Amino acid sequence: MCTSIVEIVGADGAGKSADGWFDLTHAVVSYDHPHHALFEEAITIDFVNSGLGPAARVAVELSLDAAKELCGALAKAIAAAEIEESGRRRGS
Repeated sequence: MCTSIVEIVGADGAGKSADGWFDLTHAVVSYDHPHHALFEEAITIDFVNSGLGPAARVAVELSLDAAKELCGALAKAIAAAEIEESGRRRGS
């Protein structure tokens, strides 16, 4: 069964494909049947630059548990980075 769970956000950064590094335009996060991971369903994250064609894509397929752990790790790293950045701004 297809879930049709899809979230799209802008992404300012860079990704590396077989053709080398490219600027990102957005990220697509979905929950659906994976193409390569051996799960019934997976969280898939695609970092893309749609203006550069299909080769400008970095894809990850994660189990739901791995995606939850990644989400937690991102939240912790973001919180620490915000503390670091606020200290730099005060020091300026």
